[in-house]
Amino acid sequence: MFDKLKELETEYDELTSKVGESISNLSLYQEMMKKRAKIEPAVLKFKEYKGVVEEILKLEPMLNNEPELKEMVEEELQSLQERKKSLEEKLQELLTPKEECPEEEIRNVIMEIRAGTGGEESGLFAADLFRMYSKYAVSMGWKLEMFDSNPTGLGGFKEIIFGVEGDRVYQKLMFEAGTHRVQRVPVTEASGRIHTSAATVAVLKEPEEVELKISPEDLKIDTYRSSGAGGQHVNVTDSAIRITHLPTGLVVTCQDERSQHKNRAKAMRVLRARLLEMAEIKAQKELAQERKSQVGSGDRSEKIRTYNYPQNRITDHRIGLSLYKLENIMDGDLDELISALISAAKEQKIK
Repeated sequence: MFDKLKELETEYDELTSKVGESISNLSLYQEMMKKRAKIEPAVLKFKEYKGVVEEILKLEPMLNNEPELKEMVEEELQSLQERKKSLEEKLQELLTPKEECPEEEIRNVIMEIRAGTGGEESGLFAADLFRMYSKYAVSMGWKLEMFDSNPTGLGGFKEIIFGVEGDRVYQKLMFEAGTHRVQRVPVTEASGRIHTSAATVAVLKEPEEVELKISPEDLKIDTYRSSGAGGQHVNVTDSAIRITHLPTGLVVTCQDERSQHKNRAKAMRVLRARLLEMAEIKAQKELAQERKSQVGSGDRSEKIRTYNYPQNRITDHRIGLSLYKLENIMDGDLDELISALISAAKEQKIK
């Protein structure tokens, strides 16, 4: 086991030193970041293990050399030995091959967060959800890419669309789709009353181009001038893109980039993802009974979770799980919640 860990540590250090050099080559940079993120948990845990072993080796000679400290040293050594054993078990777990992940669950995703009921407060909550997912993406070593947003005056979002790329992104985020409800005192509320508002989250698998052939004749493409942040570039060139898919009536806009070409490419990615979602919803309706047995259908109208700030509680209604660490979760600590949802889905599948 330790020979393998040493190999991974060497590989990790080499990737870390080369990442900065490859930043000009986007595809190579993304590939290296994915490789690094994949082995990082085991490497960091191995470094922690080596630190514990080093502490043990430093303390052991003190048992004979400093009799007056013997009792304290023995207690410390016992604690370190227990930690060492725990770390060895964790390292063994990290090196054990994982259950093969279905192809669709390895996909990158495009996420759409929209303010729902609750006025300005729902827009602020949408911004909080975006911050939560952003921090979680960073902790997972994923790449987050902005597509489009419609900000509110108080720092919230009426809508924000972004992509997430990395290792098993869809597997981790697939159960986030639905209506998220928040209960708290809004900053706009002078009397201190608790309000309930909501935001919807869509998690769209990003398809490969070969999966969805879109005829140019089915598209109406308009350009217009960007609005919002962007310095002197704003309202100077027609770089923003609006694409209408004529057969379905779907409309996608993108103005995040200064380049019309880049905005068009991003808008097409969102359009493909939405069309794939439409096709899957149609297929799911044909298998209605199977869909009912899932942990979450992904329906944006389904109320999946409540964020209760006064009680520091988050409750996922699909599996009846309540966690009293809302502050940590809003800072991106989603592991426990997501793991519980994945486990519940596996159990239902077995049944």
